[in-house]
Amino acid sequence: MSQVPGEEVPLEGNVTVGVVRSGDTVRRPAMPWSASVDALLVHFQAVGFEGAPRALGYDETGRQVLSFVEGVVDPDPSDLDLSRLAEVGRMIRRLHDASSTFIPPTDAIWNVAIAPDREDLVCHHDLAPWNLVRTPTQMTFIDWDGAGPGSRLWDVAYAAHGFVPLSASARISDEVAGRRLAALVDGYGLGHEERALLVDMLGPRIRSMYELLTTGHETGAAPWNRLWDEGHGTVWRADAEYVDHQRSTWLAALGLATDTTVWEP
Repeated sequence: MSQVPGEEVPLEGNVTVGVVRSGDTVRRPAMPWSASVDALLVHFQAVGFEGAPRALGYDETGRQVLSFVEGVVDPDPSDLDLSRLAEVGRMIRRLHDASSTFIPPTDAIWNVAIAPDREDLVCHHDLAPWNLVRTPTQMTFIDWDGAGPGSRLWDVAYAAHGFVPLSASARISDEVAGRRLAALVDGYGLGHEERALLVDMLGPRIRSMYELLTTGHETGAAPWNRLWDEGHGTVWRADAEYVDHQRSTWLAALGLATDTTVWEP
């Protein structure tokens, strides 16, 4: 997309206000956690992880400046076949491996909306098709504003929900969903024990989003109250129930015995 020099074009998203494109950069309002996110992105560049934008400092108005990533962003992951899903899994693994050597600033501030199961490394917390810029040869995760401490499986479970997708309203069969889940997990390289733990985490991770939206609705906290009013809460609840009911499908797809101990909601 061509731009007039100096022109700023708003970039739309569910929870982002004031984010614009200016030439080959993205400008977004600086927040208390922006410096911590910048430190993470600088680390990624230093260790050679290319699946994230670059931190470029701050402009004359104090806005955070990031590199603009060309490509397509689509909440619908149907353009990602099994090989591309495996590539997404490998990319998430590289992301986590790169983050595992990151030492956050001593005064780090993070914007984590949902308390994770553990805090082993700094995670993205919103790895989903709507945050993946893709071209035929490259993929980049954007919107790192919600990054913060978490765990590998916490991030992977969330990614599985969006990229498979693991949804009651998905236009794919349960069998196809299982194959897509396996492609993502195989790409990431989860071992046998981790696969079982992941299956048990799928429902709770999805349900955590429903609980966040419920609380936002009850307290009027933005943007969660707006998303609730738009029907997102109902969707996340239905998806959590669907994932729980199809547990044996996910176990079989990942090569696990279907009588493995189940997490009880």
